[in-house]
Amino acid sequence: MLHNTVIVGAGIAGLLAARTLHDAGARVTVLEKSRGFGGRMSTKRIGEAVFDQGAQYFTAKDPAFLTWVDRWEREGVVTRWPGTMHRRHVGSPSMTAVPKSLAEGLDVKREHKVTAIGCCGDHWCVDVENQGCVRAERIILTAPVPQSLALLKAGGFVLPEPLASGLAALTYDCCLAFLVTLAGRSRLAADGVRPESGCIAWASDNQNKGVSPNVPAVTLHFTPEFSAKHYGCTDLEVLELVRSEAEELLGAPIASATLHRWKYSRARTTYPAPYVWWPEEQLGFAGDAFGGPRVEGAALSALALVERIKSELVPVR
Repeated sequence: MLHNTVIVGAGIAGLLAARTLHDAGARVTVLEKSRGFGGRMSTKRIGEAVFDQGAQYFTAKDPAFLTWVDRWEREGVVTRWPGTMHRRHVGSPSMTAVPKSLAEGLDVKREHKVTAIGCCGDHWCVDVENQGCVRAERIILTAPVPQSLALLKAGGFVLPEPLASGLAALTYDCCLAFLVTLAGRSRLAADGVRPESGCIAWASDNQNKGVSPNVPAVTLHFTPEFSAKHYGCTDLEVLELVRSEAEELLGAPIASATLHRWKYSRARTTYPAPYVWWPEEQLGFAGDAFGGPRVEGAALSALALVERIKSELVPVR
Protein backbone atom coordinates (compact mmCIF):
# COMPACT_ATOMS: atom_id res chain seq x y z
CA MET A 1 0.00 0.00 0.00
CA LEU A 2 1.29 3.43 -0.94
CA HIS A 3 0.56 5.99 1.78
CA ASN A 4 -0.17 9.55 0.80
CA THR A 5 1.86 11.04 3.68
CA VAL A 6 4.10 9.50 6.34
CA ILE A 7 5.11 11.63 9.30
CA VAL A 8 7.96 10.51 11.54
CA GLY A 9 7.45 11.58 15.16
CA ALA A 10 4.30 11.92 17.29
CA GLY A 11 5.29 15.04 19.18
CA ILE A 12 3.29 18.25 18.97
CA ALA A 13 4.71 19.13 15.53
CA GLY A 14 4.08 15.71 14.01
CA LEU A 15 0.57 15.33 15.40
CA LEU A 16 -0.49 18.88 14.54
CA ALA A 17 0.77 18.40 10.99
CA ALA A 18 -1.01 15.04 10.79
CA ARG A 19 -4.29 16.41 12.14
CA THR A 20 -4.28 19.40 9.77
CA LEU A 21 -3.39 17.33 6.70
CA HIS A 22 -5.94 14.66 7.62
CA ASP A 23 -8.66 17.28 7.94
CA ALA A 24 -7.65 18.62 4.52
CA GLY A 25 -8.24 15.20 2.93
CA ALA A 26 -4.80 13.57 2.94
CA ARG A 27 -4.25 9.97 4.01
CA VAL A 28 -1.69 10.29 6.80
CA THR A 29 0.26 7.75 8.84
CA VAL A 30 2.36 8.78 11.84
CA LEU A 31 5.24 6.55 12.94
CA GLU A 32 6.37 6.87 16.55
CA LYS A 33 9.10 4.82 18.21
CA SER A 34 7.74 5.22 21.77
CA ARG A 35 4.70 3.71 23.45
CA GLY A 36 3.06 7.06 24.09
CA PHE A 37 2.20 10.33 22.40
CA GLY A 38 3.62 13.77 22.72
CA GLY A 39 7.41 13.58 22.75
CA ARG A 40 8.44 16.30 25.18
CA MET A 41 4.78 16.80 26.15
CA SER A 42 4.62 13.33 27.66
CA THR A 43 3.33 12.19 31.03
CA LYS A 44 4.69 9.22 32.97
CA ARG A 45 3.18 7.14 35.78
CA ILE A 46 5.47 5.47 38.33
CA GLY A 47 3.42 3.50 40.81
CA GLU A 48 0.78 5.90 42.11
CA ALA A 49 2.85 8.98 41.22
CA VAL A 50 2.21 10.82 37.95
CA PHE A 51 4.68 13.22 36.33
CA ASP A 52 4.67 15.68 33.46
CA GLN A 53 8.25 14.76 32.61
CA GLY A 54 9.04 17.18 29.80
CA ALA A 55 7.30 20.50 29.13
CA GLN A 56 5.55 21.68 32.29
CA TYR A 57 3.39 24.28 30.57
CA PHE A 58 3.19 26.23 27.33
CA THR A 59 2.38 29.75 26.26
CA ALA A 60 0.60 31.00 23.16
CA LYS A 61 1.07 34.36 21.48
CA ASP A 62 0.73 33.82 17.74
CA PRO A 63 -2.87 33.93 16.41
CA ALA A 64 -2.38 30.71 14.44
CA PHE A 65 -1.51 28.77 17.58
CA LEU A 66 -3.96 30.67 19.80
CA THR A 67 -6.78 29.37 17.61
CA TRP A 68 -5.85 25.83 18.56
CA VAL A 69 -5.30 26.66 22.23
CA ASP A 70 -8.71 28.36 22.48
CA ARG A 71 -10.27 25.28 20.92
CA TRP A 72 -8.52 23.00 23.39
CA GLU A 73 -9.71 25.18 26.26
CA ARG A 74 -13.31 24.91 25.08
CA GLU A 75 -12.94 21.13 24.82
CA GLY A 76 -11.39 20.85 28.29
CA VAL A 77 -8.10 19.53 26.91
CA VAL A 78 -6.10 22.40 28.41
CA THR A 79 -6.60 24.80 31.27
CA ARG A 80 -4.83 27.80 32.73
CA TRP A 81 -2.23 26.89 35.30
CA PRO A 82 -3.83 28.02 38.59
CA GLY A 83 -1.83 30.51 40.61
CA THR A 84 0.30 31.73 37.72
CA MET A 85 0.58 35.44 36.96
CA HIS A 86 1.17 34.83 33.26
CA ARG A 87 -1.04 33.03 30.76
CA ARG A 88 0.42 29.57 31.07
CA HIS A 89 -1.48 26.57 29.76
CA VAL A 90 -1.30 22.98 31.00
CA GLY A 91 -2.91 19.83 29.70
CA SER A 92 -5.93 18.54 31.59
CA PRO A 93 -5.51 16.29 33.47
CA SER A 94 -1.86 16.25 32.32
CA MET A 95 0.30 17.51 29.46
CA THR A 96 -0.22 14.40 27.37
CA ALA A 97 -3.91 15.32 27.00
CA VAL A 98 -3.00 17.67 24.13
CA PRO A 99 -1.21 15.10 21.92
CA LYS A 100 -3.84 12.48 22.77
CA SER A 101 -6.55 14.85 21.57
CA LEU A 102 -4.70 15.56 18.33
CA ALA A 103 -4.11 11.85 17.72
CA GLU A 104 -7.76 10.87 18.09
CA GLY A 105 -8.96 9.27 14.85
CA LEU A 106 -5.54 9.42 13.19
CA ASP A 107 -3.47 6.47 12.00
CA VAL A 108 -0.69 6.68 14.60
CA LYS A 109 1.50 3.60 14.82
CA ARG A 110 3.30 3.59 18.16
CA GLU A 111 6.32 1.41 18.93
CA HIS A 112 7.24 1.68 15.25
CA LYS A 113 10.92 2.61 15.23
CA VAL A 114 12.05 3.97 11.87
CA THR A 115 15.57 2.78 11.01
CA ALA A 116 16.10 4.22 7.50
CA ILE A 117 14.40 6.43 4.92
CA GLY A 118 15.31 6.32 1.25
CA CYS A 119 13.95 6.80 -2.27
CA CYS A 120 12.61 3.84 -4.22
CA GLY A 121 11.88 5.12 -7.70
CA ASP A 122 8.89 7.45 -7.56
CA HIS A 123 8.14 6.98 -3.86
CA TRP A 124 9.75 6.86 -0.43
CA CYS A 125 10.64 3.68 1.45
CA VAL A 126 10.56 3.90 5.24
CA ASP A 127 12.13 0.93 7.00
CA VAL A 128 10.52 0.15 10.35
CA GLU A 129 12.17 -2.17 12.86
CA ASN A 130 10.47 -5.59 12.83
CA GLN A 131 7.69 -4.20 10.58
CA GLY A 132 9.24 -4.08 7.11
CA CYS A 133 8.93 -1.18 4.69
CA VAL A 134 6.27 1.53 4.61
CA ARG A 135 5.87 3.20 1.20
CA ALA A 136 4.88 6.85 0.91
CA GLU A 137 4.45 9.63 -1.60
CA ARG A 138 5.40 12.32 0.91
CA ILE A 139 7.63 12.36 4.02
CA ILE A 140 7.53 14.87 6.88
CA LEU A 141 10.26 14.58 9.51
CA THR A 142 9.46 16.12 12.90
CA ALA A 143 11.91 14.20 15.08
CA PRO A 144 15.01 16.10 16.30
CA VAL A 145 17.03 17.04 13.23
CA PRO A 146 20.13 14.91 14.02
CA GLN A 147 17.88 11.84 14.24
CA SER A 148 16.13 12.72 10.98
CA LEU A 149 19.43 13.23 9.16
CA ALA A 150 20.68 9.88 10.46
CA LEU A 151 17.58 8.13 9.05
CA LEU A 152 18.13 9.66 5.61
CA LYS A 153 21.81 8.72 5.69
CA ALA A 154 20.93 5.14 6.65
CA GLY A 155 18.60 5.01 3.63
CA GLY A 156 21.28 6.32 1.28
CA PHE A 157 19.49 9.58 0.55
CA VAL A 158 21.78 12.57 0.04
CA LEU A 159 20.51 16.10 0.68
CA PRO A 160 21.83 18.87 -1.56
CA GLU A 161 24.05 21.68 -0.37
CA PRO A 162 23.58 24.11 1.28
CA LEU A 163 20.53 22.41 2.83
CA ALA A 164 22.59 19.51 4.17
CA SER A 165 25.14 21.71 5.94
CA GLY A 166 22.43 24.07 7.21
CA LEU A 167 20.53 21.24 8.86
CA ALA A 168 23.70 19.56 10.16
CA ALA A 169 24.64 22.79 11.94
CA LEU A 170 21.53 22.72 14.15
CA THR A 171 22.36 21.82 17.74
CA TYR A 172 20.39 20.88 20.84
CA ASP A 173 20.87 20.98 24.60
CA CYS A 174 20.37 17.75 26.49
CA CYS A 175 18.51 17.65 29.81
CA LEU A 176 18.52 15.29 32.74
CA ALA A 177 15.13 15.14 34.44
CA PHE A 178 14.54 13.59 37.85
CA LEU A 179 11.07 12.34 38.64
CA VAL A 180 11.03 12.24 42.44
CA THR A 181 8.48 11.31 45.05
CA LEU A 182 8.73 12.94 48.46
CA ALA A 183 8.17 11.86 52.03
CA GLY A 184 5.91 14.90 52.48
CA ARG A 185 4.47 17.81 50.52
CA SER A 186 6.94 20.15 48.85
CA ARG A 187 7.17 23.86 49.56
CA LEU A 188 7.37 24.77 45.88
CA ALA A 189 5.28 27.65 44.60
CA ALA A 190 2.15 26.64 42.73
CA ASP A 191 3.60 27.74 39.39
CA GLY A 192 6.97 26.04 39.83
CA VAL A 193 10.40 27.38 40.68
CA ARG A 194 13.30 28.42 38.47
CA PRO A 195 16.33 28.70 40.83
CA GLU A 196 18.78 31.51 40.17
CA SER A 197 21.82 29.31 40.81
CA GLY A 198 22.84 25.68 41.23
CA CYS A 199 22.35 22.67 38.98
CA ILE A 200 18.54 22.65 39.05
CA ALA A 201 17.03 24.66 36.20
CA TRP A 202 13.36 24.04 36.98
CA ALA A 203 11.25 22.34 39.65
CA SER A 204 7.53 21.68 39.39
CA ASP A 205 5.16 20.00 41.86
CA ASN A 206 2.83 17.67 39.98
CA GLN A 207 0.61 17.36 43.04
CA ASN A 208 0.05 21.12 43.11
CA LYS A 209 -0.80 20.98 39.40
CA GLY A 210 -3.35 18.22 39.96
CA VAL A 211 -1.40 15.78 37.80
CA SER A 212 -0.50 13.51 40.72
CA PRO A 213 -3.35 13.98 43.23
CA ASN A 214 -2.44 11.15 45.60
CA VAL A 215 1.37 11.28 45.81
CA PRO A 216 3.82 14.20 46.22
CA ALA A 217 5.60 13.99 42.86
CA VAL A 218 8.09 16.58 41.62
CA THR A 219 9.77 16.99 38.23
CA LEU A 220 13.31 18.39 38.39
CA HIS A 221 15.03 19.58 35.23
CA PHE A 222 18.78 20.18 35.42
CA THR A 223 20.80 22.84 33.63
CA PRO A 224 22.28 22.09 30.19
CA GLU A 225 25.81 22.29 31.65
CA PHE A 226 25.11 19.81 34.46
CA SER A 227 23.14 17.54 32.14
CA ALA A 228 25.88 17.36 29.52
CA LYS A 229 28.55 16.67 32.12
CA HIS A 230 26.64 13.87 33.86
CA TYR A 231 24.50 12.50 31.02
CA GLY A 232 26.14 9.08 31.19
CA CYS A 233 25.87 8.70 34.97
CA THR A 234 23.51 6.25 36.64
CA ASP A 235 20.36 7.33 38.47
CA LEU A 236 22.05 6.75 41.82
CA GLU A 237 25.17 8.70 40.87
CA VAL A 238 23.12 11.72 39.80
CA LEU A 239 20.94 11.49 42.90
CA GLU A 240 23.97 11.62 45.18
CA LEU A 241 25.22 14.70 43.35
CA VAL A 242 21.95 16.63 43.65
CA ARG A 243 20.19 15.29 46.75
CA SER A 244 21.29 18.01 49.14
CA GLU A 245 20.43 20.87 46.78
CA ALA A 246 17.13 19.27 45.78
CA GLU A 247 15.90 18.54 49.30
CA GLU A 248 16.76 22.05 50.44
CA LEU A 249 14.72 23.46 47.54
CA LEU A 250 11.80 21.07 47.99
CA GLY A 251 11.62 21.18 51.79
CA ALA A 252 11.03 17.44 52.09
CA PRO A 253 13.15 14.26 51.86
CA ILE A 254 13.31 12.43 48.54
CA ALA A 255 11.63 9.03 48.83
CA SER A 256 12.37 7.76 45.30
CA ALA A 257 13.95 9.10 42.12
CA THR A 258 13.84 8.00 38.47
CA LEU A 259 16.11 9.65 35.93
CA HIS A 260 14.87 10.49 32.45
CA ARG A 261 17.34 11.57 29.79
CA TRP A 262 16.25 14.06 27.13
CA LYS A 263 19.07 13.87 24.57
CA TYR A 264 17.44 16.57 22.43
CA SER A 265 15.72 18.71 25.00
CA ARG A 266 15.73 22.11 23.37
CA ALA A 267 17.07 23.53 20.13
CA ARG A 268 20.11 25.66 20.87
CA THR A 269 20.28 27.00 17.32
CA THR A 270 17.41 27.36 14.86
CA TYR A 271 17.09 27.20 11.09
CA PRO A 272 16.56 30.56 9.35
CA ALA A 273 13.17 29.43 7.98
CA PRO A 274 10.13 28.08 9.89
CA TYR A 275 10.28 24.78 7.99
CA VAL A 276 11.99 23.02 5.09
CA TRP A 277 9.98 21.79 2.13
CA TRP A 278 11.53 20.21 -0.96
CA PRO A 279 8.61 19.90 -3.40
CA GLU A 280 10.47 17.93 -6.08
CA GLU A 281 11.19 15.16 -3.58
CA GLN A 282 8.08 15.68 -1.41
CA LEU A 283 10.26 15.92 1.71
CA GLY A 284 9.72 18.24 4.65
CA PHE A 285 11.22 19.07 8.03
CA ALA A 286 9.41 20.79 10.90
CA GLY A 287 9.74 21.21 14.66
CA ASP A 288 11.21 23.45 17.32
CA ALA A 289 14.54 23.71 15.50
CA PHE A 290 12.67 25.66 12.79
CA GLY A 291 9.79 27.52 14.41
CA GLY A 292 11.69 28.28 17.59
CA PRO A 293 12.10 26.50 20.91
CA ARG A 294 9.22 25.47 23.16
CA VAL A 295 5.81 24.03 22.33
CA GLU A 296 4.53 27.05 20.41
CA GLY A 297 7.58 27.16 18.14
CA ALA A 298 7.20 23.50 17.19
CA ALA A 299 3.48 23.97 16.58
CA LEU A 300 3.94 27.05 14.39
CA SER A 301 6.57 25.26 12.32
CA ALA A 302 4.18 22.38 11.62
CA LEU A 303 1.27 24.69 10.79
CA ALA A 304 3.41 26.75 8.39
CA LEU A 305 4.67 23.64 6.58
CA VAL A 306 1.16 22.24 6.18
CA GLU A 307 -0.07 25.52 4.71
CA ARG A 308 2.70 25.22 2.12
CA ILE A 309 1.80 21.62 1.30
CA LYS A 310 -1.94 22.26 1.06
CA SER A 311 -1.51 24.19 -2.17
CA GLU A 312 -0.45 21.01 -3.96
CA LEU A 313 -2.59 18.53 -2.04
CA VAL A 314 -4.82 16.13 -3.92
CA PRO A 315 -7.43 14.75 -1.50
CA VAL A 316 -7.37 10.98 -1.07
CA ARG A 317 -10.57 9.14 -0.18
